[in-house]
Amino acid sequence: MNADEPEDPQRQGLRERLETILITTEKATSWHKEAGHLRGLVNHEGYVPIRARLAVEDLEFLAGARTELLRFAELGLRLLDLHQPRDAGGITSDAAHPILRCRSCMWRWPCPTFRAMSESFGRDLTDGS
Repeated sequence: MNADEPEDPQRQGLRERLETILITTEKATSWHKEAGHLRGLVNHEGYVPIRARLAVEDLEFLAGARTELLRFAELGLRLLDLHQPRDAGGITSDAAHPILRCRSCMWRWPCPTFRAMSESFGRDLTDGS
């Protein structure tokens, strides 16, 4: 893609979302050690007797969540770097809006990988879905 062309707003928004996830996760404290201590408090019903009602599965998730989320966000950023638009070249009737193809997979832009990432990460995280 030419350096003088502006960044695709949808792609830029996705990059910002992934970078925010990465930064927030890096700042978070790992629950690995705490989850180990809390496992010893699991009662006969399978919960830690506190108001949060943490199940064994919750503790196992919390123990590795920070590390897994860091890896996942880094993967997303790497995929975003690979799958970006570039001018496909060729003749077009609209010189202001050339045909774009993905730099990595050469599908027409937006490529299936970028669309899938956009659908997954582009949703508002506060809506509960």
